[in-house]
Amino acid sequence: MAVIQTVERAVNYIKDGATIMIGGFLGIGAPLKMIDQIAENGIKDLTLIGVVGAYPGGGFDIGKLSAQKQIKKFIGAHIGTDPEFVKQYIGSEMEVEFNPMGTWIERIRAGGAGLGGVLTPTGLGTEMEENREKVVVEGKEFLLYPPLKASVAIIKAYRADKLGNLQYRGTSLNSNPVMATAADLVIAEVDEIVETGELHYNEIGTPGIFVDVIVQGYSGQERKQIFEDLWVRSKRLK
Repeated sequence: MAVIQTVERAVNYIKDGATIMIGGFLGIGAPLKMIDQIAENGIKDLTLIGVVGAYPGGGFDIGKLSAQKQIKKFIGAHIGTDPEFVKQYIGSEMEVEFNPMGTWIERIRAGGAGLGGVLTPTGLGTEMEENREKVVVEGKEFLLYPPLKASVAIIKAYRADKLGNLQYRGTSLNSNPVMATAADLVIAEVDEIVETGELHYNEIGTPGIFVDVIVQGYSGQERKQIFEDLWVRSKRLK
């Protein structure tokens, strides 16, 4: 059964050198409070599995971790929105494993489902072939990608009940539900924690069996203020 903890306590599950997944896309559906705590604690040498390098509005989300050089390796689809990611990648300070976005999410799904990998034709004839095994099925050639797993997944949901059942809303459905299946320990940051039974079974996007820790995230109003402050700051930088 999931336990409710503060972000200050939950962050202790993440150690230097850990492989972690962080849900969300450019700040949307992202566990911002947990990311802030990782940045504050200075946890380093992380292998981070995330869909893109994020620098929206001038630096928050996982951009806080890249800014402090806490990431040793990034596994995702894109880093171009974060100048610090790009700088560290070009300077060989950070290793980056690029994946087509669909392949990336399928690798996580395979990790959660216990599958041996993903076969895809996407990337054939491009630099994505480098260091990839090729497999021929029914006369067609595919690239083989191994599954992706993590020691800790940090995901974002709208609500959780006290058993850990999660309800999502809007674009938080992006990578969060699949990440919940592919890690040894899952930390769910939520807007609200409700009593068991308050979530209708049709509202549950991730069953509590996948969730180990629930933390209270920023409120909707607090997140709105964060976005507004970043918008103002980004306008000033221009």
